[in-house]
Amino acid sequence: MEIEKSTNNIETIKIDTQCMQICEHETCNMDTKFPELHLNLSKRQLKKVKKKEKWLKRKVELRLREREKAKQKRAFARANNINLGPSRKALKKSIMADSSCKIGITIDLSFDDLMIDKDIAKLTKQILRCYTLNRRAIAPMQFSLTSFNGKSKTDMQKHNGYEHWDVKFYAESYLNVYPKEKIIYLTSESENVITQLEHDYVYVIGGLVDHNSHKGLCHKLAVQVGIKHGRLPLDKFLRMKARKVLTIDHVFEILLRVSEGKTWQETFLQVLPERKNVQLIVPSGDNKDILDIYNNKKNFFYTNNKIESKVKINEFENINDVCT
Repeated sequence: MEIEKSTNNIETIKIDTQCMQICEHETCNMDTKFPELHLNLSKRQLKKVKKKEKWLKRKVELRLREREKAKQKRAFARANNINLGPSRKALKKSIMADSSCKIGITIDLSFDDLMIDKDIAKLTKQILRCYTLNRRAIAPMQFSLTSFNGKSKTDMQKHNGYEHWDVKFYAESYLNVYPKEKIIYLTSESENVITQLEHDYVYVIGGLVDHNSHKGLCHKLAVQVGIKHGRLPLDKFLRMKARKVLTIDHVFEILLRVSEGKTWQETFLQVLPERKNVQLIVPSGDNKDILDIYNNKKNFFYTNNKIESKVKINEFENINDVCT
């Protein structure tokens, strides 16, 4: 019996050693690679673990496919004289510290406990979009994340190297980072309409993806702590059949485009998705210019769709080559 026990112990040590070696090489943990070792997991938890394991196996393949898509997209753009924006070399020189734009913008991440994991993941994607927009701007805004210490931070850690982004990360609340009198909390429930952006102010966007479950929460918090609050002038320039609550990245891009010198009308038409069914409220003399912008937006989406279709056709042809 003692010999059998010692043999079992040796086998267990071998399995654990193999797990540790694989995890060190593939930067994973034992939970994701070896769900069979966790017999106490529920069916739902085990399903999540298996799903993550399956994704890790396909991760390399997906990244290669994305790189190929990006390569074909650039080639198509060059062949058709489509401007894809500044080069990576130019972007490296465009940083917040050297930017002529001193408008501050921060995302308040103090609402983690009000969101499920799925919404936290959506929040992270929107933050990634905000970073990309600011990174590709000629004059980036002063972008920061505050109350960066909970589930949002944990989810962000899935993106290796985020610590090196040109973004300021603060574990403290925005109230402890910026002067109280220089803060404006953006909320659609505010009675104060923002007509222009102040360069010495910090605009706060609530980092809350709740599908309107906590309506008016950001406005209520701003009133409680005694800071300024305001809303974007959507009613002044647009009629919207859909609700006026925008995603974090849409609000961020609107502020960025206005900081670059574009009008509110131009910005709303370029940024807001078509599902919002926006209708312009403009003087008749300005209709032509605004409609030109709207048509340019439609042409832009058409071109992007054309590029994506071209990539998909090439992928299909490559698959046929492999099959034959």
